[in-house]
Amino acid sequence: MDMKEALMFKGAKTILDICVALKPNEQVVILTDMYKEKLGSVLAAAAVERGAEVSMVVMTPRERSGQEPPKPVAEAMKNADVVLLPVSYSVTHTYAVKNAAANGARIVALTEFTEEMLISGGLEADFRELKPLCQKIAAAFSAGNEVRVTSSKGTDLTMDIRGRRGNALYCIVGPGEFSPVPNVEANVSPLEGTANGRIVVDASIPYLGIGVIDEPIYIDVENGFIAKIEGTRQAEVLRRDLESHNDKNSFNIAELGVGLNPKCKLIGIMLEDEGVLGTAHIGIGTSITLGGNVKAPCHYDLLFWDPKIEVDGKLIVDGKNILV
Repeated sequence: MDMKEALMFKGAKTILDICVALKPNEQVVILTDMYKEKLGSVLAAAAVERGAEVSMVVMTPRERSGQEPPKPVAEAMKNADVVLLPVSYSVTHTYAVKNAAANGARIVALTEFTEEMLISGGLEADFRELKPLCQKIAAAFSAGNEVRVTSSKGTDLTMDIRGRRGNALYCIVGPGEFSPVPNVEANVSPLEGTANGRIVVDASIPYLGIGVIDEPIYIDVENGFIAKIEGTRQAEVLRRDLESHNDKNSFNIAELGVGLNPKCKLIGIMLEDEGVLGTAHIGIGTSITLGGNVKAPCHYDLLFWDPKIEVDGKLIVDGKNILV
C-alpha cells in the first residue's frame, strides 16, 4: 500500500462504518470500472478488514450516465447486502439499482469519485448530525401539494408534488435504501407534466464535461419538459446532448433537490457539487429511482445558487438557511 492509499482508508472507513454500517460476513459487491479501480481496491481492502465477503467487479466504463450495468453484475447487486458504486458514469438511476434496493441492499453511489474525495471534503461532514435536518425537508416535500423554487438570478419554477415521496439522502443507508456520498440532499420528483417556469443555472452542471458554470444558462420549462435552452458554449453542450438521444424523456423535469452538506465545495464533480449548502438543483431525465415514472436515456442535474423553496406557500429553504 502506498502512503496515499493510507490516507484514502480514512474515507473508506467512514463509508463502511457510518454510511453502510458494515457487519462481518455480509455480502459486499463493489462495482467499479477501469478508471476507478484503485478506489474499488481501497474499499475492498477496508471491507475485508471488517470481515465481509467481498466481490469486486471491474466493468467496461459506461458510455453515459444512466446506462445499465451488464446483466451478470445487476444480478450480483440484487443478491448483495451492500453495494458500493465507485464508477466514472452514474449507474444510480438504473433498474439494476432499483432492483437491488427492492431486494434489501444498502447502496452507496460514488460516481466520479476521486482519490482526493476519500481524503477530504464532503466526507468530513457529520452525517448523523445532518440526518434529522435532511429528513425534515423530505417530510415537508412528502406532505406538500405544490412547490415553488426561485433564485436571485431569476429561477422561478412551480411543480405539483401531490402524493410524491420526499427523499432524504444523508449518506447513511438502511436495507432497501441508496444514497450518493458525500452529497447530502433532500429531493422530490414532481408529477409528470406539471413543472412550469424558468431555471437559471449559475452554479454547475457536473456532467458532459460542463462542470462549474461560466455564464448563466436560461432554461424554459413547459408542462413538465424543457422547451428552450439559451446561453453560450456550456448551454450548447447540454442542448446538443439532450437532442442526441432522440427521446423526449431526456427533457423531463425529474427532480427538485436541495444541497445540505456544509463541507461540500463546488468543484465540478457531481457528488460534491450537489451537496453544497446554498444550492438547489433540478434533475432532468430519469425519475424512477426518485418516486417518478420516467425512464430516460440520461439523468443530469442543473445546479443554481441562492434558492428559495416554498411548499404550499411556506418558505422552507432560503439560501443557506433551512427553515423547517
